[in-house]
Amino acid sequence: MVASPDPASIEIRPLATQAELHACVELQRQTWGEEFSDVVPVSILKVSQRVGGVAAGAFDGDGSLLGFVYGLTGVEKGRIVHWSDMLAVRPEARNIGLGLRLKEYQRRTVRELGGDTIYWTFDPLVARNAHLNLNKLGVHVAEYVVDMYGTTDSPLHGGMPTDRFVVAWPTYDDEIDAHLVEARRVTESEDCRQSPIVTEEWIESTAGASILPHCVRVEIPLDAESMFAAAPADALAWRIRVRRATQWAVAAGYGVHGFFTDTESKRGQYVLTKRARPHSNGTRP
Repeated sequence: MVASPDPASIEIRPLATQAELHACVELQRQTWGEEFSDVVPVSILKVSQRVGGVAAGAFDGDGSLLGFVYGLTGVEKGRIVHWSDMLAVRPEARNIGLGLRLKEYQRRTVRELGGDTIYWTFDPLVARNAHLNLNKLGVHVAEYVVDMYGTTDSPLHGGMPTDRFVVAWPTYDDEIDAHLVEARRVTESEDCRQSPIVTEEWIESTAGASILPHCVRVEIPLDAESMFAAAPADALAWRIRVRRATQWAVAAGYGVHGFFTDTESKRGQYVLTKRARPHSNGTRP
């Protein structure tokens, strides 16, 4: 078993040399598969940094690449925004907070460029990513997109439709703090933790109802990633179930505001409420 690196020895900085850029391409292939066709090449990793893109790596004391984050900066309705496209960490360097450090480096860089929001996607079925995004980073779920990337050639995606949450992450601390406070509030509320789970049967039973509960939950498995490879039919059934439940909830005026693990059912639970949640409005100086 490979020992985890010492977090204090890890430096996060832009990818600079040809060797570092090539190491990033290799890490992409190791993460998403040798046949993965959406690899960001060396040339784009390099030139995107000249126009506000972020291509940064986490390096150990020997200069080996342990992880990276990559994203593009652009303009949305007249304001500077950033799209975070990729983040990967080597297996031996996981569970030491490196992914969070890479994201924080990205956020500081984008804020210095004048950007107020960072967008990216994550798979709604992956519980660990739901926990990281909602409970640690303080993102706002902006949209549910059906089959966003199509069927890819990455084994990580299991040949399934690539449904994704699009999330928005403020670059300013006070807005993130407000999101985290709201996430804690709804996941610690007994009313929300005991609220109805949105299923097809529940949707049918509430058809035409004039009053709906303040909170509802959408349930996911705790280890969907293993299911993608070992039980693809089960994974696809979960994909359709979560898609239907989330689409109904959004249409009914709910927003995703929290996530917790239910120890009794041993499943993940998204908490959706009708309470407005503060988010970036692009008016920062």
